[in-house]
Amino acid sequence: MTYCIAVFKSRSQAADCKSALVRAGIAARLTTTPERLKLGCGLSVQFPVAAYPAAKRVISRAGYSAFYGYMNV
Repeated sequence: MTYCIAVFKSRSQAADCKSALVRAGIAARLTTTPERLKLGCGLSVQFPVAAYPAAKRVISRAGYSAFYGYMNV
């Protein structure tokens, strides 16, 4: 199954993002960042590919300073 992750450089911002996505009705959970990326705090937020447009809006509006980017896994 393919899903998206939002990669963060801050564990607290990753956790906050997960909560914000859930409040917006998006099925999201914290997951480990793939080691091959060699970046971030080790936590990313996972959500369904179909929710990408809505998740992108939520994350953009939040203005997370530690947000790194998106990746399909």
